[in-house]
Amino acid sequence: MWFSDGAEWSGDVSFAQTEGKRRLLAYEVLSVVEEIPPGKVASYGQIARLVGREKNARLVGKILSRAEYFGNYPCHRVVNHAGRTAPNWSKQRELLEKEGVIFKGNGCVDMKMCQWEC
Repeated sequence: MWFSDGAEWSGDVSFAQTEGKRRLLAYEVLSVVEEIPPGKVASYGQIARLVGREKNARLVGKILSRAEYFGNYPCHRVVNHAGRTAPNWSKQRELLEKEGVIFKGNGCVDMKMCQWEC
């Protein structure tokens, strides 16, 4: 098991064999997300690189999808590398726009203007 909600972990567990290590990785990811300032966004891959798991951008997405089990984090500030918001989360764009994030005509975040430089 990965989280207390009983969700099964089906990814590569070679780097996180125990629940404690998986939980620690989740908190590492979420601590980076917590640092993203209002009005800026980061990509899943950018966060993966910052926690030393550069090939685990999808894992970052999985962690963020379960972030409510760990506390209140600004997960809406994370988009894919092209600036696309999360599918099936219509409120994400609204939250970003309230913070002043700029969207291009194609509906993606303007990454040149709004990507977090860390």
